[in-house]
Amino acid sequence: MLEFDLQKLSLQGAGELQAFLDSKVLQYNQPDFIKNDPVSIPHMFTRRQDIEIMGLWAAVLAWGQRVTIINKCKELITLMDGAPYDFIINHQEVDLKKLLHFKHRTFNDIDTLYFISFFRYHYENNESLESAFLPKPPSPLKGEQKLNDEEAIEKYLNYFRSYFFSLPDFPNRTKKHISSPSQKSTCKRLNMFLRWMVRKDNCGVDFGIWNHIKPSELIVPCDLHVDRVARKLNLITRKQTDWQTAIELTQRLREFDLIDPVKYDFALFGLGIDEKF
Repeated sequence: MLEFDLQKLSLQGAGELQAFLDSKVLQYNQPDFIKNDPVSIPHMFTRRQDIEIMGLWAAVLAWGQRVTIINKCKELITLMDGAPYDFIINHQEVDLKKLLHFKHRTFNDIDTLYFISFFRYHYENNESLESAFLPKPPSPLKGEQKLNDEEAIEKYLNYFRSYFFSLPDFPNRTKKHISSPSQKSTCKRLNMFLRWMVRKDNCGVDFGIWNHIKPSELIVPCDLHVDRVARKLNLITRKQTDWQTAIELTQRLREFDLIDPVKYDFALFGLGIDEKF
C-alpha cells in the first residue's frame, strides 16, 4: 500500500511530496534512530576530538550490515583503550601491535595504522578535524565570484582527500577508502560524516559541532537505499549513480528546504531500510 502511495506521490505536486517527506523526517530524526545506526559510535563520546575521530572512522567503515559495522567500530575503540584521541596522541610504537589484526571487509591493519598516523599529524597542529576539509583561502581576486553550495562542498571534499594523503608514507591501498568528487564518486561515507558534524537541530542525532561548513552546502549521502527510494519518487532522473546524481538529488531537495536539504536523508534512508523501499 505504501509503495502505491509513493508512486502516487511522485506524480503529484511538490507540496504533497514535501509534506510526506517532512513527516518522515520527523519520524526518523529522533534519538531512537541512533541505536541501530553507525552514528551511535560517535555518540559514545563527549570529547569533541573523540566524536570527530570515531565519526569519520564509523562513516568510512559503514559498509555492510549495520550491526557488523557497529561491532567492528566498538572493537576498534577497545583496541584504542576506549579513548581514541588520547591513544592517537600519546601512543608508543609498541601500543600499535594490538591493531595489527583489525580488519573490516577490505579495510585492514595497514589502513588502520595510516589513519592513526594521519589523525596524530592533524591533531598535533589543529583542535578540530573540520580544518582538514577547509583549504586555506587564496588572496581574493577583484571580481572573483563566490562559490555556490555544490562548488564549495566539492572543493572541501577534494581538498580533504588531498590533505589526508599528504603524509610521505601513505599506503596506496588506503586511497580506496577516501573518495572525492574528482573521482566521480557519490562520496556517500564522507557526506554522511559531514551531515553528522555540520547539521544543527534539537533532535539529538546529528552533532552540529562544526561551524565553517554550512548545512546548506551539504550533499545527500546517496547510498543504495536512498538512491532507490529517490528514484521511485522521481527525485533522480540520472541513470548512473555518481557525484552528479548526488548533486541532482540534493538540488531537488533544496526545493523543499533551501537551508537544510540534507535533513531529508532521514526520510529517504528510513523509507529504504526500515520500510523496505
